[in-house]
Amino acid sequence: MARMETHYDVIVIGGGTAGVIAALQAGRAGAATLLVEKNGMLGGTVTVGGVNYPGMFFAWGRQVVAGIGWELVRRSMEETSRELPDFSDPTDPRWQRHVRVDKAVYAALCDEAVASAGVDLLLHAMPAAVDEDDAGWRVELCTKEGLRPATAGVVIDATGDANAVALAGFEVVRPDTLQPGTLVMRLGGYDPETLDYEAVDIAFRQALRDGEIRHTDVGWRRDGPGAILRSRGGNANHISAGPAGTSEGRTEAELEARRAMMRMYRFFRRQPGLEEFGIEWVCPEVAIRETAVIRGKETITGDDYVAGRRYDDAVCYCFYPVDIHLDDGEGVDFRELAPGTVPTIPRGAMLPAGSECLIAAGRCISGDRVAHSAYRVEATCMATGQAAGAMAAMSAAGGVDPEQLPIEEVRTLLRRHGAVVPWDLDQ
Repeated sequence: MARMETHYDVIVIGGGTAGVIAALQAGRAGAATLLVEKNGMLGGTVTVGGVNYPGMFFAWGRQVVAGIGWELVRRSMEETSRELPDFSDPTDPRWQRHVRVDKAVYAALCDEAVASAGVDLLLHAMPAAVDEDDAGWRVELCTKEGLRPATAGVVIDATGDANAVALAGFEVVRPDTLQPGTLVMRLGGYDPETLDYEAVDIAFRQALRDGEIRHTDVGWRRDGPGAILRSRGGNANHISAGPAGTSEGRTEAELEARRAMMRMYRFFRRQPGLEEFGIEWVCPEVAIRETAVIRGKETITGDDYVAGRRYDDAVCYCFYPVDIHLDDGEGVDFRELAPGTVPTIPRGAMLPAGSECLIAAGRCISGDRVAHSAYRVEATCMATGQAAGAMAAMSAAGGVDPEQLPIEEVRTLLRRHGAVVPWDLDQ
């Protein structure tokens, strides 16, 4: 890759589910774009977090999220000779409408797409400062060699934690109660068909009483270890360690995740039939569900979300049930949407209150906890990422704040790059 420039039209901070798509859209729209990612791999929760089954792209038998994110998902299925699910029957269980992609292939396809879009990529870096002046934005990037300055007309915060918005001095909302995360892993060394689950469960209950293990180490609910053993791991535990939007908080989350993993590991290795129990692979970081959201110019409420409100400045559809993961083994507060309901995301929820030329994308857009529990999922993050990239490219080209862009022109650009935008489903 060519040496990084010092000035860009658009800087995208965070190369996860939303940030990759934002950078691709900005680059394909002609904006000189820099994508900055703290890890050594793009894709975020889909790849390093191990939740490699993004959803939902379809609602009630119709596609509601498409565009660049769907392009990458579809290409990853083609590369691995996998078939897409049948989305035509709206009565199918919801898990059948997620698309399971190969993590490694998806990450590599992100690399290829970023390069082909002419986007500069900087891995192993994160922002140290984000400041606004008369010329635009100045971003100090913390690299392995030290601080490196870069400037841009527009900044997109796709960190998931609203880190760039907070560094820029705008208000960020951090709930007192947070959903737990999950450490995704693959279990092996045993035959799930031959285990005596009743005996394992009896031993598990005793280990709980002795303080050797916790309910959440093996599941979301207080229903014992059977489910995680049958599924050989996956998105199956809950990790609670407090706010994970800071380096200190994230450190504690990662440490607690591995403590939980080892409690489970040591317990299972003592059980008949699990003497050779092992962890075949574990994701390098906890998949975090909730940390912070921006204080936006518009806030998505749970009532508006479940009602399927169509905002005048809506930039994309989204579709997922209310899905609040509860702490201490209490499971999930899960509420299906009424048949036919397809919520939308307004532009105002992506713009920090009081800001100019600063856009948020992904799970840190503005909403209350009920709405956030639904729009935080990967397909919606991809859709908001594409909307952010489109607005950023147009804003940089015209010297206009994203809030002042004619909304129909934004939608036209998004359609040109394959997105489904409100009110396309009416046609």
